[in-house]
Amino acid sequence: MLVIGSMPVSDDKTPVRVVIAKGASAAEIASILAEKNLIRSPFVFRLTCRVGGSSVRLKPGVYEFSKSMSLPTIIAKLVQGETLEQWVTVPEGYTIRQIADLLEAKQLANADAFVRLAIARGYEFSKYAFVYGNNLEGYLFPDTYLIARGTDMHGIIEKMLDAFEVKVALPLGTEIESVASKRLGLGSKAFPEGLNKILVLASLVEREAKTPKDRPLVAAVLWNRLAKNMRLEIDATVSYRPGESKHNKDKVYYSDLEIDSPYNTYKYAGLPPAPICNPGLASIKAVLYPANVDYLYYVARPDGSHMFSRTFEEHVRAKNAIKAVTKTK
Repeated sequence: MLVIGSMPVSDDKTPVRVVIAKGASAAEIASILAEKNLIRSPFVFRLTCRVGGSSVRLKPGVYEFSKSMSLPTIIAKLVQGETLEQWVTVPEGYTIRQIADLLEAKQLANADAFVRLAIARGYEFSKYAFVYGNNLEGYLFPDTYLIARGTDMHGIIEKMLDAFEVKVALPLGTEIESVASKRLGLGSKAFPEGLNKILVLASLVEREAKTPKDRPLVAAVLWNRLAKNMRLEIDATVSYRPGESKHNKDKVYYSDLEIDSPYNTYKYAGLPPAPICNPGLASIKAVLYPANVDYLYYVARPDGSHMFSRTFEEHVRAKNAIKAVTKTK
């Protein structure tokens, strides 16, 4: 049975396109292949995968098979990921550099070339009227994309900008315009500038808030400090370098606070010149709908959540309390 079940269905070499979704199990893939009449037996497919240890190594994507392929050949292509199109998931908070490295790891783009395009050549995407300036940091929407091999970098970026337009710019346009007017004093004609500033704030929230409940609270602190002309003093901005930065620096030292960079919100008042990552929808909404609180400070607990304070004195007490708890553990 195994031998017969592993043989090609026929000698027909006509290409058959098959889409394997992210997270599809070996059983689900077997059903898809059987429906396309590409394998003789779903049971033999599952058994062969289990015996060979490949059940958890079958990669998603768009494949091109034929009925003339044997079962081992089909499984080998699925394990090796020989796809026509590939699923790529961009996590919330990734920087352009991280996205570039991800694409290069999947053999879809040269990382350095992608960074050069996305950081400094936004003018090449002028059809997207909501983009402000030439730096696309903040606009490459975190999502899962199906990207065909051979797609050029412009095409990949356009997929991300299309997703941003559909999921942010269009459905939240009214709210963005309203917040930009009320909080930033910008008129409707300055929509791209207002959106950009909101994305800057959302990128700070994305990198600072580690729990969902903290997002609107961190956003409120940022808005409150801006309203009082206080420096934002956000650790995540201190070591950010466009086109270079990946994760936040693990620990910020006093010497770091003197770094002469327009992104250093300890040294310079107001907002950084551009987003420091590509925020997700939750962080963008947190900036548009911040918590109704008068907090001006926050400090991180060991678990990543934050304690919020209204005055500097309360903030110092909160920091000392967290240090005391940390020392006792």
